[in-house]
Amino acid sequence: MKRFEAFRIHSQDGKIVARFEELGLDELSAGDVLIRVTHSGINYKDALAATGAGKILRRYPLVGGIDLAGIVESSGDARFVPGSAVLVTGCGLSETHDGGYAQFARVPGDWVIPMPPGLDAFTAMAIGTAGFTAALAVHRMEQNGQEPAGGPIAVTGASGGVGSLAIDMLSARGYRVVAVSGKSQAIPYLQELGADEVLLRERLDLGTRPLETARFGGAIDNVGGETLTWLTRTVDFWGNIASIGLASGAELRTTVMPFILRGVALLGINSSATRREWRLAVWQRIATDLRPRHLERIATRTIDFHELPGAFPAYLAAGVTGRTVVRIG
Repeated sequence: MKRFEAFRIHSQDGKIVARFEELGLDELSAGDVLIRVTHSGINYKDALAATGAGKILRRYPLVGGIDLAGIVESSGDARFVPGSAVLVTGCGLSETHDGGYAQFARVPGDWVIPMPPGLDAFTAMAIGTAGFTAALAVHRMEQNGQEPAGGPIAVTGASGGVGSLAIDMLSARGYRVVAVSGKSQAIPYLQELGADEVLLRERLDLGTRPLETARFGGAIDNVGGETLTWLTRTVDFWGNIASIGLASGAELRTTVMPFILRGVALLGINSSATRREWRLAVWQRIATDLRPRHLERIATRTIDFHELPGAFPAYLAAGVTGRTVVRIG
């Protein structure tokens, strides 16, 4: 029986404890496909889970990591043969199922995405859940009629992984992008990714009226709270707001006015529970028309597996710009 290293999260006496330990294949969550993991990544959600700063796991213990990429080791699912390059993002990894912070992972076949042509494990994890979420937001907005002629797209939480990749993708699609950030030092970085304008969060006038002057054709919002309320007031006729995160709060105080008078659509983006056909379509777009043009700039850090625990505090302190790739293999 193979023994391998994993970064596992436990709940002990009411406290979250995460550590490296040796596991056997029979200790992994059930699944049809066994993957030899070569790369993973770090998302804000991973930092919350590993440190206990947020309640992410629904059972303990579990291997952390909501993303993984690697090679099929064995498969009971005829769609996947040993040696195939694959990836998995979301789908309950590090929530109800052992995740990607291990040298092996076992998952249901429906979760597994064949590596799209033109991508490899490192690139897929540089994009990861953050890039998939950004691409899913663009995909759903465009399904609902969003187009560059409709006006600029606001991207909040702009310097994070999702925000960075959203700016890159939108700019490549011909949208004018307005980045909203709390980090003045990130302005040159955001402009390099394709932001046409950068608004600093502390200088925003959020207004109080149900409808303010329309400023945006649509928005991708990573922060929620008062910022999302402001976006509902300022997105123009028939614009879409993709709601992704809640870093500034889960409460939304607004009225029905933007929705019934301007036809604004509020689209919820759940990258973990995305239907398989959408997941396949979005990854194909990531490899083609939504492929990030500045990925080397966005994925600014690559760390080894054993460096993982030391990387989490910066995420909790909002001190990270872009993406971090973790070499597992």
